[in-house]
Amino acid sequence: MPSPTLDSLGLKLLQALQLDGRAPFNRIAAVLDVSDQTVARRYRRLTTTVNLRVLGMTDGTRLGRQNWLARLHCSPDVAERLADALAKRPDTLYVALMSGGTEIICGMKPRNTRERDELLLERLPRTPHVGSVMAHCLLHRFYGGPLGWLTKIEALDPGQQEALRLPTPAPLEAPVPLDAADDELLALLGRDGRTTLSVLQTATGQPESAVKRRLDRLRSTGVLYFGVQYDHATMGHDVQAMLWLTVAPHATAAVGRALADHPEVQFASATTGLANLVAFGLFRSPEHVYAYLNDKIGILDGIRSVETAFILRQVKQLMYAPGR
Repeated sequence: MPSPTLDSLGLKLLQALQLDGRAPFNRIAAVLDVSDQTVARRYRRLTTTVNLRVLGMTDGTRLGRQNWLARLHCSPDVAERLADALAKRPDTLYVALMSGGTEIICGMKPRNTRERDELLLERLPRTPHVGSVMAHCLLHRFYGGPLGWLTKIEALDPGQQEALRLPTPAPLEAPVPLDAADDELLALLGRDGRTTLSVLQTATGQPESAVKRRLDRLRSTGVLYFGVQYDHATMGHDVQAMLWLTVAPHATAAVGRALADHPEVQFASATTGLANLVAFGLFRSPEHVYAYLNDKIGILDGIRSVETAFILRQVKQLMYAPGR
């Protein structure tokens, strides 16, 4: 996978952080067979060269919450301002301007129905120059969330991956309850997932042992996972595309699983709406998109139609970073 920025060690470090975002540098160094100082230096360099960030993310499905994807059509003169405003909201996860400059895709993670209705039923429909708002509830995630795209790059060999991979959280019988201290800890890790226990202790006012217990509980239940944010172009992906697939109901699960296995796909989910599957993909060029549609999507049984749109600018990936 050619890249003008990342060498073999850089790719290995990115995948290591995807497998365990809080893994100590000395543990990563042991797996990669390099020194602790080498890993620390390379991590610092990547924060500059590829805008690397490790961020604590909350899996709303473990809390009994719904995730939504909104498609907003608006006039070009307000699209960028509206996208920036949405990206600054804490209840949005992903915001992008689509090809044509008149459509915004916004991934939403409302904490409750009141927050959902405030945005979808009140604020967005009343925003000047917004022509339409289509909201889609994400029904079942086939890929994405804790399964970040970097797990697919095979920079690490199977033994190295196994040494860093964390146990998969067990299925839950009921949503995980959170208290105010949990919310405070999640907010701090959402700004920097590698914040040390001592800093978390100072910020929360809790004993370090209590912080560790909460952190372990949030991770073991799957509520907390760690995402890796970076500039996709540095991996040779100059094109990001979104696919809306209309699939025969009996084939939805099979197509969703197939999408999850494709190296190009970074997110795939069943969704409400006319198109019942949505996917985000990373590609080298428009020709790569064509080949993907023809060679991999075209051979799947049950697909009735596909709508494809290029992402012009990703305004918010996991966190809002002005000027990206």
